[in-house]
Amino acid sequence: MLNNLTLMGRLTRDPKLRHTQSGTPVASYTLAVNRDFETSGNKETDFIDVVAWKKAAEFADSYFRKGQLVAVVGRIQTRKWSDKEGNNRVSVEVVAERQYFAEGKNKAEPASPHYAADTSTANPGDFMELDVSDDELPF
Repeated sequence: MLNNLTLMGRLTRDPKLRHTQSGTPVASYTLAVNRDFETSGNKETDFIDVVAWKKAAEFADSYFRKGQLVAVVGRIQTRKWSDKEGNNRVSVEVVAERQYFAEGKNKAEPASPHYAADTSTANPGDFMELDVSDDELPF
């Protein structure tokens, strides 16, 4: 079976970093992802909750900010829990396995060839710069 997805959207707020009781970092944020179609002339947007663990959580907390365009590769996870009144609830979220910057520092710039390294194993300062012209792209 396969549970893998890729999302690109804008952060609706700065990531929120917390730590579990055992000290494991976990960050959560929400992506606003536009749909490719319009309904009655209006663009539709989905707001998708994302959670990142360990180094990926620290990376998101350090470098991601509200309004940035980011790409996330991960998997869908559902959790069952009870609220304060004892009602059963279900949460659906994306567990980020890889996170990338999807635009330049200046929002006026087009998407830049700067990508964050795989944040699950890399240091937040590890980046790879590609020098690729449009003629070299296969599409």
